[in-house]
Amino acid sequence: MSTPGEPGAPGEPGEPGEPGEPSGGSRHRFGHVELPAPQARALRRAKRLEVVTIAYMLTCVAVVFATAGSSQAMKTAWVEDSLALVPPIAFLVAVRAGRRRPTADHPYGFHRSTGIGHLTAAVALLAVGLLLIEDSATSLLRAEHPPIGTVHLLGHTFWAGWLMVAAMVYTGIGPIVLGRMKLPLAEELHDKVLFADADMQKADWMTAAGTIAGVVGIGIGWWWADSGAALLISLSIVRDGWRNLHYASTALMDQRARTYDDEHPHPLTREVDVALGRLPWVRDSRSRVRDQGHVFHVEAFVRSATGRPPSLEQLEEAVDVLRGLDWKVHDVVVMPVRDLPDTIPDPQPASDRRSG
Repeated sequence: MSTPGEPGAPGEPGEPGEPGEPSGGSRHRFGHVELPAPQARALRRAKRLEVVTIAYMLTCVAVVFATAGSSQAMKTAWVEDSLALVPPIAFLVAVRAGRRRPTADHPYGFHRSTGIGHLTAAVALLAVGLLLIEDSATSLLRAEHPPIGTVHLLGHTFWAGWLMVAAMVYTGIGPIVLGRMKLPLAEELHDKVLFADADMQKADWMTAAGTIAGVVGIGIGWWWADSGAALLISLSIVRDGWRNLHYASTALMDQRARTYDDEHPHPLTREVDVALGRLPWVRDSRSRVRDQGHVFHVEAFVRSATGRPPSLEQLEEAVDVLRGLDWKVHDVVVMPVRDLPDTIPDPQPASDRRSG
């Protein structure tokens, strides 16, 4: 028995608008899943924060570009600030695409847009980070001595390095604040793109500090400090890209559902079978919980305690019980079987850490 909700297929009476597009009712939904009030508020705030992030990072890109001079560390920081625009844009695009209702060609909906956004951001980070490593390492091996001259501003002449330091202080403070504001929203919405964005921004102070160290190093005669700082920043970009590429790829390969930060199997992977086991007519069950983006697709195989096939009412009861666990559990299939499938292992405790 499959009950994914009322998708409102195109062509039904009272369904205005183009096929697959949400119309009427709440604008805060993922597919046909209407968000509860707390999640709707979190989504509104997350979208506002991402718009603020894009506007702020554009100013950072402009400021760093204007003050970079010939510093390799500043140029690398400029590229990283430019890359920081990718996750918030990916989040906004994925949320918009994920609102579309299921269609005949996409019966599961468009929830995977979140995973695609996560993968896109990861590939961009990894590819550019590798190029920056090559560029920084080459500059270091060539023993390049980047000059930092003076600048005349408001009737005063001073070392241009101070402008670079001021620029990095400006670009280093905002991401810390924005990142910490986004983290609880990522958990509330179970949004891995938002979490990746918040996690990278929260650690952006290291980029700013490393760049400042490189610029000051040039000022005191350490020619290698600039390229060395650029190399460290590049390595941090590659680390972020590789980690997010791994998480995004395994999610798209239908790994069992994990928490928003990918640290643990999601507790719901066990709670589904626990909830089914409380039903008087269920002898035992085994379930597959797939993370589609923001919501989960659940396939539950159950054995009847009496040995007789369950009634339609009992199956509907099981579906309602599972949907009552969490707003994310909405697309549910409950299948009565004689024997539980051997291909579904018993879920390990949710406290298990990711292996490998």
